[in-house]
Amino acid sequence: MHQRIALVEDEQTLILTLTDRLEAEGYDVTVFENGQDAFESIPKGDFDLVVLDVMLPGKNGLDICRDLRLQEVVIPILMLTARRDTVDKVLGLKLGADDYLTKPFEMIELVARVEALLRRNGRMAQGQQDSFCFGDISVDFSNSKVLKAGEEVPISALEFKLLRYLVENRNRVLTRNELLDAVWGYDQDVYTRTVDVHILNLRHKLEPVPERPIYIQTLHGRGYRFSLSESALKNR
Repeated sequence: MHQRIALVEDEQTLILTLTDRLEAEGYDVTVFENGQDAFESIPKGDFDLVVLDVMLPGKNGLDICRDLRLQEVVIPILMLTARRDTVDKVLGLKLGADDYLTKPFEMIELVARVEALLRRNGRMAQGQQDSFCFGDISVDFSNSKVLKAGEEVPISALEFKLLRYLVENRNRVLTRNELLDAVWGYDQDVYTRTVDVHILNLRHKLEPVPERPIYIQTLHGRGYRFSLSESALKNR
């Protein structure tokens, strides 16, 4: 599964150079040339990293970084700027940027910074999965237990493994093939219908109204997604 990068930059030459190199490294890149457009779109997307220029039309990068963090958007942010003033670098980091790169830079250094931020974020995400709550559901990953309104929910090992994968990849569209690979393994004699059955079982056990799921959503023709909408879901 390709990791997704939001590239917020308005310099055309740099857009082409960065996009070509990052895509060559295996990333999916979405470009935003206007700061306000980026700010409105990034929280709704399932991005793994933001590469953010400081000088932008519409809304500058420092304001974008600050306001994303105020919205509790925790995606790693790598800031780019032509400024060399140490004060600007410190300000960017204080506003919530994870790393800072000054133009001009070597492409190999940018790729290394991107890889390091993605690795670090992956480790942090794994470390946060000891427990997870949504609605009246509490998932205890350490002890493989699920509680609904304080009562333990009977759940099979495969259902629990599927639920964990959905939660850890929340807000991403997951194809049936990806779920088969991650939960069952392709070496086992299973079919895509198996995924549908287990999803249905989880809905009946966890959703307030299984026929109208708000957490485990179907995206017709694409797969499933565990919703991260603020009204439905919260971390603990």
